[in-house]
Amino acid sequence: MPRPRLRQSLRRLWALDKFSTSLRVFIALAGALALCGWQGWTHALIPLFLGIIASALTETDDSWQGRLGAVLVTLACFSAAAYAVEFLFPYPWLFVIALALSAFCLTLLGALGERFATLGSGTLILAVYSMIGVEQRGGVAGLWLEPLLLVAGAAWYGLLSVVWHGLFAHQPVQQSLARLFRELGKYLKLKAALFEPVRQLDVEQRRLELAQQNGRVVSALNAAKEIILHRVGNGRPGPKVNRYLKLYFLAQDIHERASSSHYPYNELAEAFFHSDVLFRCQRLLRLHGEACQRLGSAIELRQPFEYRELCSQALEDLHASLDHLHLQSNPAWRRLLRSLGALAGNLATLDQLLSNASNPDALADEQDNSLLDREPHSLREVIERIGQQLTPTSLLFRHALRLAIALAAGYGLLHLIHPTQGYWILLTTLFVCQPNYGATRLKLVQRITGTLLGLGLGWALFDLFPDPRIQALFAVVAGVAFFATRSTRYTLATAAITLLVLFCFNQIGNGYGLFLPRLVDTLLGGLIAGLAVFLILPDWQGRRLGRMLASTLSCNSAYLRQIIAQYAHGKRDDLGYRLARRNAHNADAALSTTLGNMLMEPGHFRRDADLGFRFLVLSHTLLSYLSGLGAHRGEQLPQAAQAQLLEQAEALASSLEQIASGLRGEQPLAIHSDEEQALAQSLEQIADDTDERQRLVQTQLALICRQLAPLRTLAAHLGKESGRRREP
Repeated sequence: MPRPRLRQSLRRLWALDKFSTSLRVFIALAGALALCGWQGWTHALIPLFLGIIASALTETDDSWQGRLGAVLVTLACFSAAAYAVEFLFPYPWLFVIALALSAFCLTLLGALGERFATLGSGTLILAVYSMIGVEQRGGVAGLWLEPLLLVAGAAWYGLLSVVWHGLFAHQPVQQSLARLFRELGKYLKLKAALFEPVRQLDVEQRRLELAQQNGRVVSALNAAKEIILHRVGNGRPGPKVNRYLKLYFLAQDIHERASSSHYPYNELAEAFFHSDVLFRCQRLLRLHGEACQRLGSAIELRQPFEYRELCSQALEDLHASLDHLHLQSNPAWRRLLRSLGALAGNLATLDQLLSNASNPDALADEQDNSLLDREPHSLREVIERIGQQLTPTSLLFRHALRLAIALAAGYGLLHLIHPTQGYWILLTTLFVCQPNYGATRLKLVQRITGTLLGLGLGWALFDLFPDPRIQALFAVVAGVAFFATRSTRYTLATAAITLLVLFCFNQIGNGYGLFLPRLVDTLLGGLIAGLAVFLILPDWQGRRLGRMLASTLSCNSAYLRQIIAQYAHGKRDDLGYRLARRNAHNADAALSTTLGNMLMEPGHFRRDADLGFRFLVLSHTLLSYLSGLGAHRGEQLPQAAQAQLLEQAEALASSLEQIASGLRGEQPLAIHSDEEQALAQSLEQIADDTDERQRLVQTQLALICRQLAPLRTLAAHLGKESGRRREP
């Protein structure tokens, strides 16, 4: 028994997404430490360690060929940055101009995609590491050895990264898909909470939680898509990648089914309070959520996934409960029973999708399995994308300008007061200065807290373990801890990197002399970053809330038009439809993120937060009705009703665009629309003998139409509030 348990524990450890990065960092740091100890190169330890850390910070997922190309580009950028610091260091005015310009240009690389943004950030970090090295030499610049050691450390980690991605090419895909299905499982469980058979249930609060979780699902979908895209490239995917691609498309289908709605929850709870039908729906959704999470674990641990019969039994129980309600022939329930019937059909399809996950290789290939690659593929595209950001209205431009000015101000401050270890001010500013106030404020608090924690722990460990060899081992452990926690627990990560710095510098001097400078520099660098975000073209979330809401409605309108086209010409999961669906969910997730950031801003700038959250609930409800319409797009409408229904759907899409235009300030927005009210009443008039396919589409369109009036009211109210304080 102990051996299988040990094997299972090791398998779970290997499946952790941070384990592989942490292991690579450990091998790199331990290798550098062993080499320096063997050769007696004590002074080479710090630049080698800093080069390894900078290289690891710029690592992004790719195939081994792509990773090799990225490493070569990274080393070229690192070399240019390190030697530029060496040559310009004796000339302060030239140095500060080059520092500001490079910070601005490297930050603008984010316009080309996440990989380029990471490269730009890592190059800036290595440049500051080079400044710290020159300062350690007493300001003596022009030496070739230290930049070479920094780049050598980066190359050593880059080599490990390329080899690792060659040996374990599919591990990141498995981890991303596992995370995706876990987030889908949480979403389904939150959706099940809406079916609580309780009168006067706070549906709005539960919808808000659902919208926020939807943002996490969308983030996981986007991450999985990018990772799979790096494996597919321009060629035909291999058998393993094709299997993962099918699981990704399966997750997309599950998401559309899970996010769809066919029913008003409070009405269902009131009508069927004494029945077990809502409990049956809730139980089945929870089982589906658990199945998604078990599927995630199976992918992560590379084990077979078995879909339990428990879900099938729960589905049969739901149908039995519905049959019992139909036998009672209550006229007041007729409309709601049809909604429950549509729900049961949707849950049955969801059940089938999850059972297909047991053997994804047997799934049919998508009619169009292409994925949209958003990265530039020519110099012209690069120039166009960067050119589009060269305007003060661009959020990336603002961040680049703030960072450039903040680093220049930090450089000026350290020359003004001549602090010991002053270049740590620049490093703190670089890490703390984020694209918006809320994120900067959070990072500032975490950075200061982590620094205090690291200094306190370092003081204790210095006294307990005075042997430099043991302290060097602690430095390696601290470096691994930094990478294991930097994306989830930044306070602990800051404490770990502080320990690494203390232990490394104690190898060549008095580490105790770093305690006060490290604390003072952290406070000064954090202050500069905070003032920069607050004063230089501040990006207050509330001021662009109207544009965010408009973008959300425009994306929903485009999604509705794609659904209409599917009903008109037949179901096809092509790139255009999947892109419209993804854009709608991305806009919903972006709105949720914006509102979360808005809550961390000063009180004056978050006065519209309540309106924003109410709008988020309405827009996510609208998206759920659209998803319900999209989930049934494979059903052919009766020829006699098709033209009218498609025309009514187009009118709804136009209304959504009209509200979006009003939010953007392009045209006046009426609070009430007689045409939309009449359309809603017309859609709700459904004869008893109406075809079930027509009834379902007409019901969904009616639900969508009823969302327009509250959307108009909130949009008009927001327009009046924002009219008093226009964004500069």
